[in-house]
Amino acid sequence: MSWATGVMVYLVIWWTVLFCVLPLGVRRVENPGKGEERGAPERPELLRKAVITTIVAAVLWVGFFWLHQADVFSFRRLEGS
Repeated sequence: MSWATGVMVYLVIWWTVLFCVLPLGVRRVENPGKGEERGAPERPELLRKAVITTIVAAVLWVGFFWLHQADVFSFRRLEGS
């Protein structure tokens, strides 16, 4: 796997994990003021969720890399099909 492929796989994993982590711990605003959306989160804690996403994505990427290096699956085998 080239470094470019590794980076692209990491980015796909990162965004997928981010969308899984975003709803965790969200509480709606109880009494929204004028111009506030009722479903808007009170405290989105985006930095904490970005850190969690980065750690989880790194662990998943290492697992992907290990499986790819162990030749458990190969994209090259799919070329001949």
